[in-house]
Amino acid sequence: MLKTFGAAPSRETQRRFAALPNYADGRFENLDGVRFSPSDAPMSRMLLDFLRKPATVTPSRPVPTVRTDLRAPAPAAPNIVWFGHSSYLIRAAGLTILVDPVFSGAASPFAFAVKAYPGADAYGVSDLPPIDVLVLTHDHYDHLDYATLLALRGKVKRVVMPLGVGGHLRAWHFAPELLTELNWHEATELAPGVRLTATPAQHMSGRLAQRQTLWASYVLELPGARLFLGGDSGYGPHFKAIGEQYGPFDLALLENGQYNLHWHLIHTLPEETVQAARDLGAATLLPVHWAKFTLAYHPWNEPIRRLLVAADAAGQPVTVPRIGEPYTLGQPPRREAWWDFD
Repeated sequence: MLKTFGAAPSRETQRRFAALPNYADGRFENLDGVRFSPSDAPMSRMLLDFLRKPATVTPSRPVPTVRTDLRAPAPAAPNIVWFGHSSYLIRAAGLTILVDPVFSGAASPFAFAVKAYPGADAYGVSDLPPIDVLVLTHDHYDHLDYATLLALRGKVKRVVMPLGVGGHLRAWHFAPELLTELNWHEATELAPGVRLTATPAQHMSGRLAQRQTLWASYVLELPGARLFLGGDSGYGPHFKAIGEQYGPFDLALLENGQYNLHWHLIHTLPEETVQAARDLGAATLLPVHWAKFTLAYHPWNEPIRRLLVAADAAGQPVTVPRIGEPYTLGQPPRREAWWDFD
């Protein structure tokens, strides 16, 4: 088996999962029994979508990016640099935190498939400063990238991920003592005054077998600030519950893009992303999961256009930095329409 597929949790690990409330019959479950299977998006429908896709599913010219020296001293306030799709760097409270890095140029187990847009792949592991904490939300290929993880091995001090995802990293020879696996509502201290809590998401997992590993969002509590790291999720009541239990949030990084009505249960539509930010009590929304890969057949910039219309109608502040453009908490939202071309 190709190493890029990783490794499923061991039988001993699966036996430990058996007593968990969100695990049944060898699989993790969403809240309220919400379940999605790839068979819910039948191949015939997907083929029809492919044949009908507009030319604008990919940008007509390179995606604008900003070159930032990521090793330069960080501002005092939390600072975020987005790398396209769901990869971003958080520098806050003296820590450098990397989330869902995909720098191989492809969001798939094969280098020739699901290629990054020209311009969107402007950053690589060599551009990164030393990483204090690597945070993974789930094990899909557009969030957990084998080539990137190999390049990071030995360069990160700690990895935090949902239950079962550690099996992949152990198979890729990450030191076990660096790995922390969390169930929903479990927390770990990253540094004095810095706490990371795994929270529910409405999604699924799987590189080969489905739902053998958990998926999660996270609450990042910092001195004087609170961030929500959304991962992938369909819309549901869990957003309001998280907001009530852990919010409000100064910034929410939420999925917005690569949606399709066939898999609506596990990916929000843009208008739902705005509502999720409202449910969370987010002072500012930073939309991610777009502008780098084509995983669905909508125009590449449709997600941000739809989201901004809905956000403005709801009075939800949104910041949309370019790939590589730092955004520091407390700054005015960035709204220059750098995406405004087909």
